[in-house]
Amino acid sequence: MTGEGLIGEVKIADEEATRDFAKLLAPFLRGGDILALEGDLGAGKTAFSRALINALPSRGDQPEKEEVPSPTFTLVQIYDRAALQVWHFDLYRLEDPEEAYELGIEEAFVEGISLIEWPEKLGFLMPLSRLMINLKYGGSDTERVLSFVGNEKWRERLFALLNPTDAS
Repeated sequence: MTGEGLIGEVKIADEEATRDFAKLLAPFLRGGDILALEGDLGAGKTAFSRALINALPSRGDQPEKEEVPSPTFTLVQIYDRAALQVWHFDLYRLEDPEEAYELGIEEAFVEGISLIEWPEKLGFLMPLSRLMINLKYGGSDTERVLSFVGNEKWRERLFALLNPTDAS
């Protein structure tokens, strides 16, 4: 299988477990990675992003744990981590995909890790090589289900994370 498809699904008990899973994902990421975060309001996209950013090693002149506000009003926040920058986009207020050029999205796609909330707002600008992460409500008030959709590259890279019992 070389096309895009569901590569895994994880049930998460609550917001704390969502943050814990984001921390587990962080070591698998590299420069140029694009994570498209989908989900309803309050499903945990920003909490997931915040935990993932702070799980990446910091540079010596940067705080180990940064305050990571939602970029709802600024549309993008950039964080310097040890080896690269993390670009955290919230495109909810974007009216036209081409407005993303003004945010430096092309630079982000090449040089850093891009976390994109409301990725559907990018339309035709969303690269096919992205990892789609859908956060949806589970069976209880606190439970979430994280679905991961990506290409073969993502399937291979995340196999151990999404299939821990098979990765021996």
